[in-house]
Amino acid sequence: MKIWVNGALRTADEARVSVFDHGLTVGDGVFETLKAVHGRPFALTRHLERLARSARGLGLPEPDLDEVRAACAAVLDASPMPLGRLRVTYTGGLSPLGSDRGADGPTLVVALGDAHPAPPSTAAITVPWVRNERGALSGLKTTSYGENVVALARAHERDASEALFANTVGQLCEGTGSNVFVVVDGELHTPPLASGCLAGITRALVVEWTGARETDLPMDVLDRADEVFLTSSLRDVQGVHRVDGRDLAQAPGPVTAKALQIFQERSAADPDPA
Repeated sequence: MKIWVNGALRTADEARVSVFDHGLTVGDGVFETLKAVHGRPFALTRHLERLARSARGLGLPEPDLDEVRAACAAVLDASPMPLGRLRVTYTGGLSPLGSDRGADGPTLVVALGDAHPAPPSTAAITVPWVRNERGALSGLKTTSYGENVVALARAHERDASEALFANTVGQLCEGTGSNVFVVVDGELHTPPLASGCLAGITRALVVEWTGARETDLPMDVLDRADEVFLTSSLRDVQGVHRVDGRDLAQAPGPVTAKALQIFQERSAADPDPA
């Protein structure tokens, strides 16, 4: 396994980042997770554009996207596998202890791990904690993931693979690492970006390719939706067969199955959709 660290491929034993890296000490970093199929990353251009947006939102120097592309290609070429999780991490770099950034410049790490196809459906729970849609990090994909770690651990305790958050005004927002869609009266809806959810790459493609509506949704929509599904880079489109104590008998349901079919066909036809 080879990992790209600050300009070069290194073995896993040689790949090192300083204990004073700002991404480690205060979570000052952004990242992207991409699906890679037989060495080819899916939607790389969209992911790199979001990486740059997140970096700008956090006040990090603009990443060199040509370098990131080259790093992704080098890592994928060095470790062939049928299905992989490609992780790009870009941090504030070597810094003094505390919130101030240092002057040495950012850290770039690109790594690859095995991935497995997601099952057709899964269980999810809701959690009492909320996303702050007005926070400084709202909508950014940052390495400050502590809230997600806590919520996902709660989900695993309850035999679920995802936890769903409301925002501060009680509207449905997102999962720890996914976006959420619901079917109500035959229509497909997902929370708008103003809810504070991440601008997921798979989410955006599903909205574009299926005509799903971006709608402010109360949390209790999960109690009455005909279908619920999750989207993410590794889940693609995944039905939900249980939310908290509510079973959804047909999962994936017909609208979910159609969305998955469209996504699979369109993504296979164009691995880097504009």
